[in-house]
Order: sequence, then C-alpha cells, then structure tokens
Amino acid sequence: MPRITVFNQKGGVGKTTTALNLAAALARAGESPLTIDLDPQAHLSYLSGVTVASSDASVYAFFRDGKPLTDLVYATERSSSLIPAHLELAKVDTQFGKGPNVLNRLKLALTRENLNGVRPVIIDCCPLLGVLSLSAIFAADKVLVPVSADYLAVKGALQVEKTLNALGPVLKKRIERRYVITRFDSRRKMSWEIDKTFRERFGSDVCETKIAESVSLAESPFAETDVFDHAPGSRGALDYQALYEELKANDFLAIAA
Repeated sequence: MPRITVFNQKGGVGKTTTALNLAAALARAGESPLTIDLDPQAHLSYLSGVTVASSDASVYAFFRDGKPLTDLVYATERSSSLIPAHLELAKVDTQFGKGPNVLNRLKLALTRENLNGVRPVIIDCCPLLGVLSLSAIFAADKVLVPVSADYLAVKGALQVEKTLNALGPVLKKRIERRYVITRFDSRRKMSWEIDKTFRERFGSDVCETKIAESVSLAESPFAETDVFDHAPGSRGALDYQALYEELKANDFLAIAA
C-alpha cells in the first residue's frame, strides 16, 4: 500500500485537516490506514484522540533513541492507527544534521518493520522544510499538497514545486504529487481565478476535487473528530469523500511504480 505525505511549506492551508479526513475516508472504506504525525504541534494526534504525556511514547523516541515504530503505534477509535507527535519533536532539526542517514531513517524503518504492507500510510508534516518534512518526503511514494484559495498560496505552491523538483535527482525519481485546492469559496471570483491559475501552471497534477470553505470543517476540530463523524452529510464530508474517490480512481492511492 502507498505512503502519502501531506506537505506544504505554507501554514494554514489545511494539511492536518486533509491528513485527518483522508485517513478517515480510507478507514470508512475498510483500508485501516496508519497515520504518522510529524508536526511538533501534534494537532493530528489530538484530533485522532491520542495524546501522550511523554516524548518517550511519541515518534520523537524513534528519532532520538531508535525506538521501533511498532512500539509507538496507537489504535484510534476510527478503525485506524496513529504514531503520535510530541512538542519535543521541535528539537529534531537542531539535534540531527540533514544527511542521508537521518533523512532515510523513517523510510527504512517503515520497510523493515513492514508497517504498511497491507495498509496505506498518511504522514502529516509541519510547514518548515527541515529534517521532519524531508524525512516524510523521503519516506513517501506520493506527496499530496493542500493549497488554500488565496494568492499567497500560488507563491507557496511554486516553492513546493521547486522543492519537490530539486529532491527528484536525490531520490532518483520524479516525486509524484497532487495539489488539492482547499478553503474554496465558489461565490468569490478570486477563488475561480486561483483555480484557473493552478490548472494552467500544474495541469493534471491538480485534483479536480476542491475542498470548499465550510462550517463543518471549521467545527470538527472543536468537536475533536474528523468531519465524517462530526457531520457525515455536510459539504466538508462530501468533499473529502470525493477527494478520496478521485485519488482512488486515478491510482494515486496505489503503490508507485
């Protein structure tokens, strides 16, 4: 099964929301995903119902001590599993260099421990381009890039594209990616202009599905759950279900060749 990293170097674009709800859609389809929270803010962990009191029980222990990932997996209430984050993760960039040994560590461990042999892995990243996000990209088969429907997002997406293209020769492959437009407001002319700009610039790498700005997506974090549990018939739930179905149909949720 594939490993998908949800990444953008710009904050506030819906990375954690997308990771959470894509994993929820996978779980609803019976695919039992494993999510990995590589953001020191640990929002994905919190929204998944998993908080750890000590960094020893988080993915930080994997980077610091080499603790097996299998020892850090927690079951959630939503037919999925999670390796949680902790605030101590913020220390990783200063504790480790960006050499291949640390950047390949997560990829090698996922393979060695066979953690995604029969289930997809979704990795949520912080917006900084450092050891954590690079580790997630190195470990991934594909990268999903949420981009909000505002003009600064266009600039941010160009930076993401530049980063992924620069990493291609290092990884000896073109990193397959999809851009998904979030916080889309069909009533605003600007949203449609940005949608057009993205499609002209990135072509088929842009998802047809757009995630609309919606009350349900804004409320579900307050309810500490995904949008499907919070409001299953809402626009937010329908949009993320449509995103799942699109990614499934175009083989983005299949293992890369």
